[in-house]
Amino acid sequence: MTASLMVENEYDRYDAVGLAGLIANGELAPTELIETAISQIESCNPKLNAVVSTCFDVARDRVLHSPLTGPLAGVPYLVKDLNTLLAGVPATNGSGAFTNTIPESDGILVSRLKASGLVILGKTNTPEFGLNICTSPKLFGPTLNPFDTTRSAGGSSGGSACAVACGMVPAAHATDSGGSIRIPASNCGLFGLKPSRGRVPLGHDRAEGLAGFSTAHAVSHSVRDSATLLDVTHGPIPGAVYSTSDSAGTFCEALEGGLPQLKVGLCLTGFAGEAIDPLCRQAAVDAAALCESLGCKVAEVEPPVRGAILRQAFDVLFSSHIARVVSDVLPQRPDHSPEMLFEPLTLACADAGRTRTAMEYVSAVETIQRSADELACFFLEYDVLLTPTLAKPPLKLNEINMNCDNWPMYLEKMLDEIPFTPLFNATGAPAASVPLATTEDGLPIGIQIGAALGQEKTLLRLARSLELAMPWHSRI
Repeated sequence: MTASLMVENEYDRYDAVGLAGLIANGELAPTELIETAISQIESCNPKLNAVVSTCFDVARDRVLHSPLTGPLAGVPYLVKDLNTLLAGVPATNGSGAFTNTIPESDGILVSRLKASGLVILGKTNTPEFGLNICTSPKLFGPTLNPFDTTRSAGGSSGGSACAVACGMVPAAHATDSGGSIRIPASNCGLFGLKPSRGRVPLGHDRAEGLAGFSTAHAVSHSVRDSATLLDVTHGPIPGAVYSTSDSAGTFCEALEGGLPQLKVGLCLTGFAGEAIDPLCRQAAVDAAALCESLGCKVAEVEPPVRGAILRQAFDVLFSSHIARVVSDVLPQRPDHSPEMLFEPLTLACADAGRTRTAMEYVSAVETIQRSADELACFFLEYDVLLTPTLAKPPLKLNEINMNCDNWPMYLEKMLDEIPFTPLFNATGAPAASVPLATTEDGLPIGIQIGAALGQEKTLLRLARSLELAMPWHSRI
Protein backbone atom coordinates (compact mmCIF):
# COMPACT_ATOMS: atom_id res chain seq x y z
CA MET A 1 0.00 0.00 0.00
CA THR A 2 1.49 3.33 -1.05
CA ALA A 3 1.53 6.53 0.95
CA SER A 4 -0.72 8.20 -1.61
CA LEU A 5 -3.34 5.51 -1.16
CA MET A 6 -3.23 5.94 2.59
CA VAL A 7 -3.82 9.65 2.23
CA GLU A 8 -6.64 9.14 -0.25
CA ASN A 9 -9.13 7.85 2.31
CA GLU A 10 -7.63 4.37 2.76
CA TYR A 11 -6.80 5.29 6.36
CA ASP A 12 -10.46 6.03 7.00
CA ARG A 13 -11.50 2.54 5.91
CA TYR A 14 -9.82 0.65 8.73
CA ASP A 15 -10.34 0.28 12.44
CA ALA A 16 -7.39 -0.21 14.81
CA VAL A 17 -7.45 -4.00 14.46
CA GLY A 18 -7.53 -3.67 10.68
CA LEU A 19 -4.58 -1.28 10.61
CA ALA A 20 -2.61 -3.55 12.93
CA GLY A 21 -3.30 -6.42 10.54
CA LEU A 22 -1.92 -4.47 7.59
CA ILE A 23 1.26 -3.77 9.53
CA ALA A 24 1.60 -7.38 10.71
CA ASN A 25 1.22 -8.64 7.14
CA GLY A 26 3.84 -6.24 5.82
CA GLU A 27 1.31 -4.31 3.72
CA LEU A 28 1.86 -1.07 5.60
CA ALA A 29 4.88 0.44 7.31
CA PRO A 30 4.37 1.79 10.84
CA THR A 31 6.21 4.98 9.86
CA GLU A 32 3.76 5.56 7.02
CA LEU A 33 0.78 4.98 9.28
CA ILE A 34 2.01 7.33 11.99
CA GLU A 35 2.78 10.08 9.48
CA THR A 36 -0.71 9.67 8.02
CA ALA A 37 -2.25 10.07 11.47
CA ILE A 38 -0.10 13.11 12.23
CA SER A 39 -1.16 14.64 8.92
CA GLN A 40 -4.82 14.01 9.77
CA ILE A 41 -4.43 15.70 13.15
CA GLU A 42 -2.64 18.68 11.65
CA SER A 43 -5.33 18.97 8.97
CA CYS A 44 -8.47 18.52 11.09
CA ASN A 45 -7.55 19.85 14.51
CA PRO A 46 -7.36 23.58 13.74
CA LYS A 47 -11.06 23.50 12.89
CA LEU A 48 -12.36 20.98 15.45
CA ASN A 49 -10.02 21.46 18.45
CA ALA A 50 -9.98 17.85 19.63
CA VAL A 51 -6.25 17.54 20.44
CA VAL A 52 -4.69 19.87 23.02
CA SER A 53 -1.10 18.58 23.19
CA THR A 54 1.07 16.41 20.96
CA CYS A 55 4.22 14.30 21.20
CA PHE A 56 4.81 13.65 17.52
CA ASP A 57 8.61 13.53 17.71
CA VAL A 58 8.51 11.01 20.55
CA ALA A 59 6.10 8.89 18.52
CA ARG A 60 8.29 9.08 15.43
CA ASP A 61 11.33 8.08 17.45
CA ARG A 62 9.50 5.11 18.93
CA VAL A 63 8.37 3.84 15.54
CA LEU A 64 11.87 4.21 14.09
CA HIS A 65 13.99 2.91 16.95
CA SER A 66 11.90 0.75 19.31
CA PRO A 67 10.50 -2.71 18.66
CA LEU A 68 6.74 -2.63 18.20
CA THR A 69 5.01 -5.74 19.48
CA GLY A 70 1.51 -6.59 20.62
CA PRO A 71 -1.90 -6.94 18.98
CA LEU A 72 -2.07 -3.23 18.07
CA ALA A 73 1.55 -2.73 17.05
CA GLY A 74 2.09 0.52 15.17
CA VAL A 75 -1.48 1.86 15.51
CA PRO A 76 -1.81 5.58 16.36
CA TYR A 77 -3.70 6.51 19.53
CA LEU A 78 -4.64 9.51 21.67
CA VAL A 79 -5.28 9.70 25.41
CA LYS A 80 -7.66 12.01 27.24
CA ASP A 81 -6.18 14.89 29.24
CA LEU A 82 -7.99 13.98 32.46
CA ASN A 83 -6.24 12.13 35.28
CA THR A 84 -3.94 10.43 32.78
CA LEU A 85 -0.16 10.35 33.15
CA LEU A 86 1.80 10.44 29.89
CA ALA A 87 5.49 11.14 30.37
CA GLY A 88 6.59 14.58 29.20
CA VAL A 89 3.10 15.76 28.27
CA PRO A 90 1.11 18.22 30.45
CA ALA A 91 -1.58 16.67 32.65
CA THR A 92 -3.86 19.70 32.90
CA ASN A 93 -7.24 18.04 33.57
CA GLY A 94 -8.61 20.88 31.42
CA SER A 95 -7.72 23.35 34.16
CA GLY A 96 -5.46 26.37 34.29
CA ALA A 97 -4.44 25.26 37.77
CA PHE A 98 -2.48 22.34 36.34
CA THR A 99 -0.87 23.71 33.19
CA ASN A 100 2.62 23.19 34.63
CA THR A 101 2.00 19.62 35.79
CA ILE A 102 4.16 17.42 33.57
CA PRO A 103 4.57 13.75 34.58
CA GLU A 104 8.04 12.28 34.43
CA SER A 105 6.79 8.75 33.78
CA ASP A 106 3.80 6.97 32.30
CA GLY A 107 0.94 5.74 34.42
CA ILE A 108 0.11 2.04 34.52
CA LEU A 109 -2.74 2.40 32.03
CA VAL A 110 -0.57 4.26 29.52
CA SER A 111 2.15 1.62 30.00
CA ARG A 112 -0.37 -1.09 29.16
CA LEU A 113 -1.52 0.80 26.07
CA LYS A 114 2.07 1.14 24.87
CA ALA A 115 2.78 -2.53 25.63
CA SER A 116 -0.04 -3.43 23.23
CA GLY A 117 1.94 -1.68 20.48
CA LEU A 118 -0.12 1.51 20.34
CA VAL A 119 1.79 4.67 19.44
CA ILE A 120 0.48 7.63 21.42
CA LEU A 121 0.45 10.94 19.54
CA GLY A 122 -0.94 13.30 22.18
CA LYS A 123 -3.79 14.22 24.48
CA THR A 124 -7.40 15.19 23.82
CA ASN A 125 -9.55 18.04 25.09
CA THR A 126 -11.74 17.77 28.19
CA PRO A 127 -13.78 20.21 30.30
CA GLU A 128 -12.21 21.27 33.58
CA PHE A 129 -12.14 18.15 35.82
CA GLY A 130 -14.71 16.53 33.52
CA LEU A 131 -17.51 18.65 34.97
CA ASN A 132 -19.41 19.18 31.73
CA ILE A 133 -21.23 17.07 29.18
CA CYS A 134 -20.00 19.56 26.58
CA THR A 135 -16.23 19.91 26.03
CA SER A 136 -15.45 23.62 26.17
CA PRO A 137 -12.82 24.40 28.81
CA LYS A 138 -11.70 27.98 29.26
CA LEU A 139 -8.11 26.74 29.00
CA PHE A 140 -8.36 25.26 25.50
CA GLY A 141 -11.71 26.32 24.05
CA PRO A 142 -14.56 24.20 22.67
CA THR A 143 -14.31 20.94 20.75
CA LEU A 144 -16.73 20.92 17.82
CA ASN A 145 -18.88 18.07 16.58
CA PRO A 146 -17.59 16.78 13.20
CA PHE A 147 -21.16 16.12 12.06
CA ASP A 148 -22.22 19.73 12.70
CA THR A 149 -19.71 22.26 14.00
CA THR A 150 -22.47 24.27 15.67
CA ARG A 151 -23.11 21.28 17.93
CA SER A 152 -21.29 19.83 20.92
CA ALA A 153 -19.15 16.73 20.58
CA GLY A 154 -20.25 15.85 24.10
CA GLY A 155 -18.20 15.43 27.23
CA SER A 156 -16.25 14.92 29.10
CA SER A 157 -14.42 12.75 26.54
CA GLY A 158 -15.44 15.09 23.73
CA GLY A 159 -11.92 15.57 22.39
CA SER A 160 -11.38 11.83 22.06
CA ALA A 161 -14.74 11.23 20.40
CA CYS A 162 -14.24 14.09 17.94
CA ALA A 163 -10.75 12.85 17.07
CA VAL A 164 -12.04 9.36 16.27
CA ALA A 165 -15.19 10.51 14.46
CA CYS A 166 -13.30 12.81 12.11
CA GLY A 167 -10.59 10.23 11.35
CA MET A 168 -7.56 11.50 13.27
CA VAL A 169 -7.13 8.11 14.94
CA PRO A 170 -9.17 4.89 14.73
CA ALA A 171 -9.87 4.78 18.48
CA ALA A 172 -8.97 6.84 21.54
CA HIS A 173 -8.80 6.63 25.32
CA ALA A 174 -11.74 8.03 27.26
CA THR A 175 -12.98 8.14 30.85
CA ASP A 176 -16.44 8.02 32.39
CA SER A 177 -17.71 9.33 35.74
CA GLY A 178 -21.35 10.00 34.83
CA GLY A 179 -21.55 9.10 31.16
CA SER A 180 -18.39 10.69 29.78
CA ILE A 181 -17.61 7.82 27.40
CA ARG A 182 -21.19 7.16 26.34
CA ILE A 183 -22.31 10.81 25.93
CA PRO A 184 -19.71 11.80 23.31
CA ALA A 185 -19.98 8.37 21.69
CA SER A 186 -23.68 9.07 21.18
CA ASN A 187 -23.03 12.60 19.89
CA CYS A 188 -20.28 11.51 17.48
CA GLY A 189 -21.66 8.25 16.09
CA LEU A 190 -19.24 5.92 17.89
CA PHE A 191 -19.29 2.82 20.04
CA GLY A 192 -18.42 3.66 23.64
CA LEU A 193 -18.21 1.08 26.42
CA LYS A 194 -17.96 2.01 30.09
CA PRO A 195 -16.49 -1.07 31.77
CA SER A 196 -17.39 -2.45 35.17
CA ARG A 197 -15.95 -0.71 38.20
CA GLY A 198 -12.37 -1.87 38.71
CA ARG A 199 -12.05 -3.49 35.29
CA VAL A 200 -9.59 -0.96 33.80
CA PRO A 201 -7.19 1.16 35.89
CA LEU A 202 -7.53 4.91 35.95
CA GLY A 203 -4.75 6.81 34.24
CA HIS A 204 -3.28 8.48 37.32
CA ASP A 205 -2.46 5.25 39.18
CA ARG A 206 -4.93 5.83 41.99
CA ALA A 207 -7.03 2.93 43.11
CA GLU A 208 -10.34 4.69 42.60
CA GLY A 209 -11.91 7.96 41.52
CA LEU A 210 -14.98 9.84 42.67
CA ALA A 211 -16.15 7.23 45.18
CA GLY A 212 -15.97 4.56 42.50
CA PHE A 213 -17.95 6.48 39.86
CA SER A 214 -14.92 6.88 37.57
CA THR A 215 -13.57 4.33 35.15
CA ALA A 216 -11.55 4.36 31.92
CA HIS A 217 -11.70 2.73 28.50
CA ALA A 218 -12.16 4.03 24.96
CA VAL A 219 -14.34 5.29 22.13
CA SER A 220 -14.07 3.47 18.81
CA HIS A 221 -15.76 2.84 15.50
CA SER A 222 -15.88 -0.93 15.82
CA VAL A 223 -16.91 -3.23 18.63
CA ARG A 224 -13.85 -5.42 18.02
CA ASP A 225 -11.54 -2.46 18.69
CA SER A 226 -13.25 -1.91 22.03
CA ALA A 227 -12.91 -5.59 22.91
CA THR A 228 -9.24 -5.64 21.91
CA LEU A 229 -8.48 -2.53 23.95
CA LEU A 230 -10.23 -4.09 26.93
CA ASP A 231 -8.13 -7.23 26.56
CA VAL A 232 -4.87 -5.24 26.66
CA THR A 233 -5.76 -2.86 29.51
CA HIS A 234 -7.92 -4.74 32.00
CA GLY A 235 -6.71 -5.95 35.36
CA PRO A 236 -6.28 -4.41 38.82
CA ILE A 237 -3.36 -2.30 39.95
CA PRO A 238 -1.60 -2.62 43.32
CA GLY A 239 -3.91 -1.42 46.07
CA ALA A 240 -7.02 -1.67 43.89
CA VAL A 241 -10.18 -1.02 45.87
CA TYR A 242 -12.35 -2.94 43.41
CA SER A 243 -11.65 -5.99 41.27
CA THR A 244 -13.98 -7.51 38.69
CA SER A 245 -13.67 -11.24 38.11
CA ASP A 246 -13.34 -12.70 34.63
CA SER A 247 -15.18 -15.51 32.95
CA ALA A 248 -13.34 -17.86 30.62
CA GLY A 249 -11.84 -16.50 27.43
CA THR A 250 -10.89 -13.07 26.18
CA PHE A 251 -13.18 -10.17 25.39
CA CYS A 252 -12.38 -10.60 21.69
CA GLU A 253 -13.36 -14.26 21.88
CA ALA A 254 -16.71 -13.17 23.31
CA LEU A 255 -17.53 -11.64 19.92
CA GLU A 256 -17.42 -15.03 18.21
CA GLY A 257 -20.33 -17.37 17.72
CA GLY A 258 -24.03 -16.78 17.77
CA LEU A 259 -25.92 -14.42 20.03
CA PRO A 260 -27.65 -16.22 22.92
CA GLN A 261 -31.32 -15.50 23.46
CA LEU A 262 -31.02 -12.51 25.76
CA LYS A 263 -33.84 -11.08 27.82
CA VAL A 264 -33.83 -7.32 27.21
CA GLY A 265 -35.68 -4.77 29.32
CA LEU A 266 -36.64 -1.62 27.41
CA CYS A 267 -36.97 1.58 29.44
CA LEU A 268 -38.12 4.79 27.77
CA THR A 269 -38.82 6.93 30.84
CA GLY A 270 -36.20 9.06 32.59
CA PHE A 271 -35.30 7.53 35.94
CA ALA A 272 -36.24 10.80 37.69
CA GLY A 273 -39.04 11.70 35.29
CA GLU A 274 -36.79 13.65 32.88
CA ALA A 275 -38.30 14.57 29.51
CA ILE A 276 -37.03 12.44 26.60
CA ASP A 277 -36.95 13.77 23.04
CA PRO A 278 -39.23 11.69 20.76
CA LEU A 279 -36.29 11.02 18.42
CA CYS A 280 -34.29 9.44 21.23
CA ARG A 281 -37.29 7.42 22.41
CA GLN A 282 -37.89 6.15 18.88
CA ALA A 283 -34.22 5.23 18.49
CA ALA A 284 -34.52 3.00 21.57
CA VAL A 285 -37.78 1.46 20.33
CA ASP A 286 -36.18 0.70 16.97
CA ALA A 287 -33.11 -0.77 18.67
CA ALA A 288 -35.36 -3.02 20.75
CA ALA A 289 -37.06 -4.21 17.58
CA LEU A 290 -33.66 -4.96 16.08
CA CYS A 291 -32.79 -6.97 19.20
CA GLU A 292 -36.01 -8.95 18.75
CA SER A 293 -35.07 -9.67 15.13
CA LEU A 294 -31.81 -11.14 16.45
CA GLY A 295 -33.68 -13.54 18.73
CA CYS A 296 -33.79 -11.53 21.96
CA LYS A 297 -36.90 -11.36 24.11
CA VAL A 298 -37.84 -7.73 24.77
CA ALA A 299 -40.24 -6.35 27.36
CA GLU A 300 -40.86 -2.75 28.36
CA VAL A 301 -39.87 -2.28 32.01
CA GLU A 302 -39.59 0.21 34.82
CA PRO A 303 -36.38 -0.82 36.61
CA PRO A 304 -36.13 -0.20 40.36
CA VAL A 305 -34.15 3.02 40.03
CA ARG A 306 -34.86 5.90 42.41
CA GLY A 307 -33.62 8.59 40.08
CA ALA A 308 -34.29 11.63 42.25
CA ILE A 309 -32.36 10.17 45.19
CA LEU A 310 -29.51 9.18 42.90
CA ARG A 311 -29.32 12.76 41.61
CA GLN A 312 -28.94 14.00 45.17
CA ALA A 313 -26.17 11.48 45.85
CA PHE A 314 -24.44 12.52 42.64
CA ASP A 315 -24.53 16.15 43.83
CA VAL A 316 -23.04 15.37 47.25
CA LEU A 317 -20.27 13.11 45.98
CA PHE A 318 -19.18 15.26 43.06
CA SER A 319 -19.24 18.57 44.93
CA SER A 320 -17.38 17.08 47.91
CA HIS A 321 -14.61 15.73 45.69
CA ILE A 322 -14.24 18.98 43.75
CA ALA A 323 -14.10 20.90 47.03
CA ARG A 324 -11.18 18.72 48.07
CA VAL A 325 -9.33 19.30 44.77
CA VAL A 326 -9.77 23.09 44.96
CA SER A 327 -8.82 23.18 48.65
CA ASP A 328 -5.66 21.19 47.92
CA VAL A 329 -4.54 23.54 45.14
CA LEU A 330 -5.24 26.99 46.58
CA PRO A 331 -2.66 26.91 49.43
CA GLN A 332 0.00 25.91 46.90
CA ARG A 333 -0.77 28.90 44.66
CA PRO A 334 -1.07 31.90 47.03
CA ASP A 335 0.06 34.24 44.23
CA HIS A 336 -3.08 33.43 42.21
CA SER A 337 -6.70 34.21 43.03
CA PRO A 338 -9.15 31.30 42.80
CA GLU A 339 -10.74 32.97 39.77
CA MET A 340 -7.40 32.87 37.94
CA LEU A 341 -6.98 29.14 38.54
CA PHE A 342 -10.48 27.72 38.18
CA GLU A 343 -13.61 28.25 36.13
CA PRO A 344 -16.68 29.80 37.80
CA LEU A 345 -18.63 26.55 37.86
CA THR A 346 -15.75 24.66 39.47
CA LEU A 347 -15.57 27.23 42.27
CA ALA A 348 -19.34 27.13 42.73
CA CYS A 349 -19.23 23.34 42.87
CA ALA A 350 -16.44 23.50 45.45
CA ASP A 351 -18.39 26.02 47.52
CA ALA A 352 -21.34 23.63 47.57
CA GLY A 353 -19.07 20.76 48.52
CA ARG A 354 -17.71 22.60 51.54
CA THR A 355 -21.22 22.73 53.00
CA ARG A 356 -21.65 18.95 52.92
CA THR A 357 -21.52 17.11 56.22
CA ALA A 358 -19.95 13.73 56.89
CA MET A 359 -23.44 12.35 57.44
CA GLU A 360 -24.56 13.57 54.00
CA TYR A 361 -21.53 11.97 52.38
CA VAL A 362 -22.09 8.64 54.12
CA SER A 363 -25.77 8.76 53.18
CA ALA A 364 -24.84 9.37 49.53
CA VAL A 365 -22.48 6.39 49.54
CA GLU A 366 -25.19 4.22 51.09
CA THR A 367 -27.63 5.41 48.41
CA ILE A 368 -25.40 4.25 45.57
CA GLN A 369 -24.70 0.95 47.32
CA ARG A 370 -28.43 0.37 47.73
CA SER A 371 -28.94 1.25 44.07
CA ALA A 372 -26.29 -1.29 43.09
CA ASP A 373 -28.13 -3.99 45.08
CA GLU A 374 -31.46 -3.10 43.48
CA LEU A 375 -30.04 -3.07 39.96
CA ALA A 376 -28.33 -6.41 40.59
CA CYS A 377 -31.73 -7.86 41.50
CA PHE A 378 -33.18 -6.49 38.25
CA PHE A 379 -30.43 -8.27 36.31
CA LEU A 380 -31.40 -11.58 37.89
CA GLU A 381 -34.44 -11.42 35.63
CA TYR A 382 -33.07 -9.49 32.64
CA ASP A 383 -29.74 -9.80 30.81
CA VAL A 384 -29.72 -6.28 29.37
CA LEU A 385 -31.35 -2.92 30.10
CA LEU A 386 -31.87 -0.89 26.92
CA THR A 387 -32.53 2.88 27.04
CA PRO A 388 -31.79 5.97 24.99
CA THR A 389 -28.26 7.12 25.77
CA LEU A 390 -29.28 10.78 26.11
CA ALA A 391 -32.44 12.81 26.50
CA LYS A 392 -31.77 14.74 23.27
CA PRO A 393 -29.71 14.67 20.09
CA PRO A 394 -26.39 16.61 20.24
CA LEU A 395 -26.79 19.96 21.99
CA LYS A 396 -25.80 23.32 20.59
CA LEU A 397 -22.30 24.45 21.52
CA ASN A 398 -22.12 25.91 25.03
CA GLU A 399 -25.73 25.03 25.81
CA ILE A 400 -24.31 23.61 29.04
CA ASN A 401 -21.73 26.23 30.02
CA MET A 402 -19.27 26.26 32.92
CA ASN A 403 -19.23 30.05 32.94
CA CYS A 404 -21.88 29.76 35.65
CA ASP A 405 -21.68 30.37 39.39
CA ASN A 406 -24.87 28.53 40.33
CA TRP A 407 -23.99 24.87 40.95
CA PRO A 408 -27.52 23.60 41.81
CA MET A 409 -29.03 25.18 38.70
CA TYR A 410 -26.17 23.95 36.49
CA LEU A 411 -26.32 20.41 37.88
CA GLU A 412 -30.07 20.17 37.44
CA LYS A 413 -29.82 21.27 33.82
CA MET A 414 -26.96 18.90 33.10
CA LEU A 415 -28.57 15.87 34.74
CA ASP A 416 -31.79 16.52 32.80
CA GLU A 417 -29.77 15.81 29.63
CA ILE A 418 -28.34 12.50 30.92
CA PRO A 419 -31.20 10.65 32.64
CA PHE A 420 -29.81 7.17 32.01
CA THR A 421 -26.01 7.19 32.09
CA PRO A 422 -25.10 8.00 35.75
CA LEU A 423 -26.91 4.91 37.04
CA PHE A 424 -24.13 2.68 35.74
CA ASN A 425 -21.43 4.81 37.34
CA ALA A 426 -23.21 4.76 40.68
CA THR A 427 -23.71 1.00 40.61
CA GLY A 428 -20.44 0.10 38.89
CA ALA A 429 -22.17 -2.00 36.24
CA PRO A 430 -21.03 -1.85 32.59
CA ALA A 431 -22.92 0.04 29.89
CA ALA A 432 -22.31 1.07 26.31
CA SER A 433 -23.65 3.53 23.77
CA VAL A 434 -24.27 2.01 20.36
CA PRO A 435 -24.63 4.31 17.28
CA LEU A 436 -27.81 2.95 15.74
CA ALA A 437 -29.77 6.07 14.77
CA THR A 438 -29.53 9.53 13.22
CA THR A 439 -31.74 12.56 12.91
CA GLU A 440 -33.05 13.74 9.53
CA ASP A 441 -30.10 16.14 9.49
CA GLY A 442 -27.62 13.31 10.01
CA LEU A 443 -26.83 13.94 13.67
CA PRO A 444 -25.98 10.73 15.54
CA ILE A 445 -28.23 9.29 18.25
CA GLY A 446 -26.95 6.50 20.47
CA ILE A 447 -28.83 3.85 22.41
CA GLN A 448 -27.53 2.57 25.73
CA ILE A 449 -27.26 -1.08 26.68
CA GLY A 450 -26.33 -2.02 30.24
CA ALA A 451 -25.76 -5.31 32.03
CA ALA A 452 -24.94 -6.71 35.45
CA LEU A 453 -21.59 -6.07 37.10
CA GLY A 454 -18.85 -7.94 35.26
CA GLN A 455 -20.96 -8.71 32.19
CA GLU A 456 -19.03 -6.75 29.54
CA LYS A 457 -18.93 -9.84 27.36
CA THR A 458 -22.72 -9.88 27.15
CA LEU A 459 -22.75 -6.25 26.02
CA LEU A 460 -19.92 -6.78 23.53
CA ARG A 461 -21.64 -9.83 22.03
CA LEU A 462 -24.94 -7.98 21.67
CA ALA A 463 -23.24 -4.85 20.29
CA ARG A 464 -21.32 -6.93 17.77
CA SER A 465 -24.56 -8.57 16.60
CA LEU A 466 -26.21 -5.15 16.26
CA GLU A 467 -23.15 -3.89 14.36
CA LEU A 468 -23.33 -6.78 11.89
CA ALA A 469 -27.10 -6.42 11.47
CA MET A 470 -27.04 -2.66 10.97
CA PRO A 471 -23.45 -1.57 10.19
CA TRP A 472 -22.71 1.99 11.22
CA HIS A 473 -19.37 1.98 9.43
CA SER A 474 -17.39 -0.20 7.05
CA ARG A 475 -14.74 -0.79 9.74
CA ILE A 476 -16.16 -4.12 10.95
